[in-house]
Amino acid sequence: MSEETHRALVHSSFSSPATAQRIPKPKSTPGSALVRVLLANVLPYARIVYNGTRGAPMPLPLVIGLSAIGRIESVGSDATVVAPGQLVWVDPFIHARDDPSTTFLFGYREGHTEGSRKLMREAWRDATFAEFAKVPLESCYIINERRLLGTPADGGLGYRLEDLAYLMNHVVPYAGLRDMSVQAGDTVLIAPATGTFSGGAVQVAVAMGAKVIAAGRNLETLKALAGRSNRIEIAHLGCDDMEADLRILKGFGRIDAYLDLSPPTAAKSTHIESCLMALKQYGKVSFMGGIREHVKLPYFPIMLRSIRLHGRFMYERDHLEGMIKLYEGGLLPLGTAGGYKESAKFALEEWTEACVHAEETAGWNSQVLLDPWKKAKDIKSESS
Repeated sequence: MSEETHRALVHSSFSSPATAQRIPKPKSTPGSALVRVLLANVLPYARIVYNGTRGAPMPLPLVIGLSAIGRIESVGSDATVVAPGQLVWVDPFIHARDDPSTTFLFGYREGHTEGSRKLMREAWRDATFAEFAKVPLESCYIINERRLLGTPADGGLGYRLEDLAYLMNHVVPYAGLRDMSVQAGDTVLIAPATGTFSGGAVQVAVAMGAKVIAAGRNLETLKALAGRSNRIEIAHLGCDDMEADLRILKGFGRIDAYLDLSPPTAAKSTHIESCLMALKQYGKVSFMGGIREHVKLPYFPIMLRSIRLHGRFMYERDHLEGMIKLYEGGLLPLGTAGGYKESAKFALEEWTEACVHAEETAGWNSQVLLDPWKKAKDIKSESS
């Protein structure tokens, strides 16, 4: 095949799945890097994003994608640190250089302003579900291969490449925890705590030195979480009786902070009110969930007890750098040592199967990845 082309997953219509196509290969220019994509994350709700159900606006056609791990193929003339051959994590949360408040999610969702729409449509339209991706230089986070992938005998942690793909699941809740200035010894309530990001939040809070109360309705998953650390306790909530759930939560004593990662379907659940009411005086809350409806909040108790409310979408650069330090310090075990399952990998041609598998296996310790260099028959023969 021509070196001027590459394979990519092109999304052309909300009424049909994206397809693997051969298209012109991008080139690095000033301010960018060309990354050879090795693995890219598929979220559990990818199918409903790209069929339009979730209401994520994006220009069509485009090469879809999200976070990824890859090697730098080439860089623009202004690169001073990022260099060819380096292993990097590609950050999909892109900011405008002349206005950091203008953001969008690479290959996933354009923002809500004219600036963010312009950025996605005209500058960074094609993302990481491809053999190669042109990305902003500042979206490339260099991975310390010797430390993270090296053997223990050489001072490494012995992780596999796929283990590092969990970074997206961890840095998102890490930002919410940092917003609340969570310190070692604090007690953090995480509700719900059994999803992709919320379960990840439990692991991150423990890595930060906190004691965690993992709350939710799925008792078996909560028990599995609790088995990961003696600093994780579980609260089995009904989420339909505020007073009953509040009594359960108050039984844990002082609660310093509450991280909420509720899904869109939880708008009518009573757990938000009960969790807020369980906080100590001067407690802190971070809302990071996907609820789009209005939610009932206990206004007077919030005011009377000086509860501080935060909203947080995604993360900032210093959050990513801090999360990577936790990885490098060995404070958040990955792979089988951290209780994570074997990652499921799919070829670009298996996009539909990847989406279905991501939906069916969603959880804090499982992930689905696209490997652009795999052929569908290779993956099937490996799993047979």
